[in-house]
Amino acid sequence: MPIKYAAFLAADRLRVQRQLLLAFAIFIACLLALDVTGFFDIQRFVEGAPAMRQLGSEMIPPNFERWRHWIMPLRDTLAMSVAGTALTVVLSLPLALLAAPNTTPHPALGRLLRMVLAAFRSVPEIILGIIFVAAVGFGALPGVLALALHSTGMVGKFYAEAIEHADPKPMEAAMAAGASRFQVIMHSVLPQVLPQLADITIYRWEYHFRASAVLGIVGAGGIGFELMAALRLIKYDEVSAILLSILVCVIVVDSIGTALRRYLK
Repeated sequence: MPIKYAAFLAADRLRVQRQLLLAFAIFIACLLALDVTGFFDIQRFVEGAPAMRQLGSEMIPPNFERWRHWIMPLRDTLAMSVAGTALTVVLSLPLALLAAPNTTPHPALGRLLRMVLAAFRSVPEIILGIIFVAAVGFGALPGVLALALHSTGMVGKFYAEAIEHADPKPMEAAMAAGASRFQVIMHSVLPQVLPQLADITIYRWEYHFRASAVLGIVGAGGIGFELMAALRLIKYDEVSAILLSILVCVIVVDSIGTALRRYLK
């Protein structure tokens, strides 16, 4: 018994040492990344302080004189986030079911679709926004398409991982009872993972609202277009007012998302 206990302590000590070594390696990697990006260059912060003070003085107080002109762009930004999220779910769920190891018809297909999802999320929304603006013109439509395509890669991955970790026992019982693959998915898989999928979807909708504001900068409609116009005209007091308006909308959207998650629990 003492020998076994000593072996257990040695194994536990080795595990702790490995974890500490990994944490130290991550810490060093973070320090190196900060150094490469110039974070420790104090001189740059000192030289940039007067410019930051000047910019701050020009942004305060915020100028809300044109607030009526921002209502429709904010509405468009909200509509883009909702439409982009809906299209993301429509695309992500079937791809996730085909990519998850426990629901895919063939492992090779699952690996292929995981690569496709990785390709989707590897291209930033703003690049996709530029591409779709060139393809379909200015407005909210390219923003919706950019959000949906990029987020399909991310949401599809999260959906597939949630499906992969579903309890296999109900699936095995359904298959033993002679259920088809579609019936197994509908009655044994989706009921288990639906709360997780709903959480992922709501979080992505909250993210989409913030991303929609950025996409407007490249001509994809929404409040970002107004923000870019104010920046080009060097109206920093108006920029701060638009940013505050976006902040209020983000808080409202996040509050709605939190309420929805509580309701679905």
